[in-house]
Amino acid sequence: MLAHPAPGLIPFSQSMPTFAKIIFVVALALSFTGWFSPPIALTVGILFGLSFKHPYMGESRGVARTLLQCSVVALGFGMNLHEVLKAGRSGFIYTAMGISFALLAGLALGKLLQVRGNSSFLITAGTAICGGSAIAAIGPILQANEEEMAVSLGTVFILNSVALLIFPPIGNALHLTQSQFGLWAALAIHDTSSVVGAASKYGPQALVIGTTVKLARALWIVPLAVVIAAVKRSRAEKLPGAANGVARVQFPWFIVFFVLAALANTYLPALPSATKTFFTLGRLGLTATLFLIGSGISRDTLKEVGWRPLLLGLLLWLGVGLTSLYFIRTGFIAF
Repeated sequence: MLAHPAPGLIPFSQSMPTFAKIIFVVALALSFTGWFSPPIALTVGILFGLSFKHPYMGESRGVARTLLQCSVVALGFGMNLHEVLKAGRSGFIYTAMGISFALLAGLALGKLLQVRGNSSFLITAGTAICGGSAIAAIGPILQANEEEMAVSLGTVFILNSVALLIFPPIGNALHLTQSQFGLWAALAIHDTSSVVGAASKYGPQALVIGTTVKLARALWIVPLAVVIAAVKRSRAEKLPGAANGVARVQFPWFIVFFVLAALANTYLPALPSATKTFFTLGRLGLTATLFLIGSGISRDTLKEVGWRPLLLGLLLWLGVGLTSLYFIRTGFIAF
């Protein structure tokens, strides 16, 4: 004889979605209030994603993307424009060299490991430039399908999460200066959110250098996307019956607003309290963004990634990270 739940009681399996919603909302609120540091917020997000079925997966991804951009703009109110321009000029050559190396090495490793479809190039572009943002911008141009996008984003987000957790301890163990660490984080960590999270934990000067060099690196999405679109259009025109149009390249406007915020902070000293408030909100928003990113890594995502794309992303990331660290410590790359 089957047992039935007592009247008024909800079976545990049915109450799980409600419980997951409560945990998600509470953890997100704690991230916003500053109770969680950036690494803790990311770790809590990952544990949530692996333990529960995400109750707001679609909404969470959209909010994370928007919140990241708004947080970066708000962080601009804590930047001095003169330092921003100095970081951009100093990091231009290093960024160009690093991106070129990552693209060539990634394409070679992709062929060696036989990573199928567009996943190889998307992972390479995400490692070379700025993680999920580069994949999101280039994926539609390549007409990548949902599986290729999920595999690429999953690979980058997993490694990006690891980088946020291990980079500050490595920097402390190697006695890197804040300038060295900020530059290394900007050149070797995938996404802007994790660069800012790791750099903010290391120190204020590391945060300034890491954020500005990383944003200068993110600008390379535009020329890369334009080149890919031109190649895609050229190939499409040669095919009979092929569509003439390709996906329109979206310019990362939030970077422009970041510069405007830094401009206001530099030349409007009469508003110190307002700029400080915006900067604080930016750091809290970034912490919440890291929780949202972590919560999007599920067991299904890990299964979809597979070992070939993950190995490609891991080897390429190690190559970029170790090479840039070597040149920074030897003084060849300096700020």
